[in-house]
Amino acid sequence: MKYTYYGQSCFLLETASKKLLFDPFISPNPLAKNIDIKAIEADYILVSHGHGDHVADLVALAKQTQATVIAMPEVTGWAAKQGVEKVHGMNFGKFTFDWGAVRMVPATHSSGLPDGSYGGNPAGFVLEVDGKQIYFAGDTGLTIEMKVLADIYNLDYAILPIGGNYTMDVDDALVATKYFYCDKVIGVHYNTFPVIEIDTAVALDKFKRENKTLLLPEIGETISL
Repeated sequence: MKYTYYGQSCFLLETASKKLLFDPFISPNPLAKNIDIKAIEADYILVSHGHGDHVADLVALAKQTQATVIAMPEVTGWAAKQGVEKVHGMNFGKFTFDWGAVRMVPATHSSGLPDGSYGGNPAGFVLEVDGKQIYFAGDTGLTIEMKVLADIYNLDYAILPIGGNYTMDVDDALVATKYFYCDKVIGVHYNTFPVIEIDTAVALDKFKRENKTLLLPEIGETISL
């Protein structure tokens, strides 16, 4: 499986059979200015919540790729009104697609759509695909509900926000790993805006001292999971 980072909380997972794009926010992000969104391919687009830094390119990319959008019904309903033809609305629960299983899980955050309408509940996702279990937390603070994941999954990777202010910071993310017993973390939602800038060297060292791995790919970089 391959992971490509596009900045903020946007990334692409390439499984054996499908390309899964998450929280598309690329064109408004100056840090992602070298990413050509017209070259992005996706079979599914998974959206954690309705804030602009997670849906800015959703409509354009959904139309470009003809991907199916997976999100809360309020988000898929908004996308459909913008002309997106293929949507799969979910809420907190699990659904098995022909390529793997997706569970939407709670996130402690807020959610509103670009037109000011209600964006439904913010969420994260746990994927079971290609023999791996991967948790993308979405935008969330540290929450005790994360402990439930340890009762259901043996997570291989956790994709966690680490920028603070709006979400968990590095220290909170470390605590979270002890809730769901996952030692491999990919950091997202950091350095895009001044208020979520972090010292990446310090972050890497904190994880190393806890005998955990923090991966911070460059924007546009692809790594193997």
